[in-house]
Amino acid sequence: MKDLLKKYEQKKAEIVFEWNDKHTDAQGWVVINSLRGGAAGGGTRMRKGLNQNEVESLAKTMEVKFTVAGPSIGGAKSGINFDPNDPRKKEVLERWYAAIKPLLKNYYGTGGDLNVDEIHEVIPITKNLGVEHPQEGVFNGHFKPSPEEKSVAIKQLQEGVLLNVKNHHLTPKINAYTVADLITGYGVSEAVNHFYNIHNEKIEGKRVIIQGWGNVGAAAAFYQAQLGTKVVGIIDQNGGLINEKGFNLDEITHLFLEKNGNKLNAPNMLSFDEVNEKIWSIGAEIFIPAAASRLVTKEQIDVMINNNLEVISCGANVPFADKEIFFGPIGEYTDNKVSLIPDFIANCGMARVFAYLMQNNIEMSDTAIFEDTSNVIKGAIMKSFEKNSSKTQVAKTAFEIALAQLT
Repeated sequence: MKDLLKKYEQKKAEIVFEWNDKHTDAQGWVVINSLRGGAAGGGTRMRKGLNQNEVESLAKTMEVKFTVAGPSIGGAKSGINFDPNDPRKKEVLERWYAAIKPLLKNYYGTGGDLNVDEIHEVIPITKNLGVEHPQEGVFNGHFKPSPEEKSVAIKQLQEGVLLNVKNHHLTPKINAYTVADLITGYGVSEAVNHFYNIHNEKIEGKRVIIQGWGNVGAAAAFYQAQLGTKVVGIIDQNGGLINEKGFNLDEITHLFLEKNGNKLNAPNMLSFDEVNEKIWSIGAEIFIPAAASRLVTKEQIDVMINNNLEVISCGANVPFADKEIFFGPIGEYTDNKVSLIPDFIANCGMARVFAYLMQNNIEMSDTAIFEDTSNVIKGAIMKSFEKNSSKTQVAKTAFEIALAQLT
């Protein structure tokens, strides 16, 4: 598996599109790892210091993710090296999407990612440029639809991603959040739930540590609390909270509703240094890394293992502080010690929603969309279990299954 993974990592991307903004110092790249199935997909991220190598890594990660989420297409990613807090952000994004419009019309589909919002930025900006939906290129390139088929699918994509969630079990506040806001965190939580169910263990009463309080982390915590777990610690970029008895569902819901953008907002927050010193040893069976990539260290893993860690569900792409694209030494070490559900399974929710909405004769409801994502994640975990029924080397087994489809 490691030889196959190394070969896959080292294979050059099929298409690299580079852009330099004439009005700012922004740089951008679209990396298309391959046009497998005639198209490629992957979201748009923005951060200061981003480089082409990071975008290439993420494109390869997306290709592996599509082996779970579908459709059978190549992986891609957009990345812009620019400060997302700069007031010129919107105009940079407008020029960026104008530059890559031919790709978006023909064989590349995008969405939101780090510091780029699917609903408020990607969809309206691309629509103003004449792109019917940010996933239009995937639909054209992979499905090659008739005009009638394309019209139906585009309508489903437009409505489904922005569908207000009304099922009170699926949202902390009815009609306040869309499918796009909640689906990734839901999938991350469902991955844990399915894992314990497959191993005939109860999830109720398990303790949880959440890293990151954006859409993914906050939503995952909400769904975990619904399942009867106890969220005992939250660590975010500006601080955190610890409650050894566990926050109940009402408290987690309140923290979700009170978040400041993608940041934890609570009057009794500990400083980042204080929570970072305490949280890893507090004792939890479940860890959900849902912040930025490459943050989790071996030392943190060891402390959690010594305090009863059982399962990690990766809400962040490549959460471990390894330089390797996929399976570096920290990731491999962790996989050999505890049950590691990899990112391409756990956080495939949004990719799966796109795939679901491109199908014919679907049920267009929040319940149906969420159930579909849950079932796809369950199926991927079950495939890994059927090949390897132990609680370790879960990620290794899942990679072997994915790579068999790609190499």
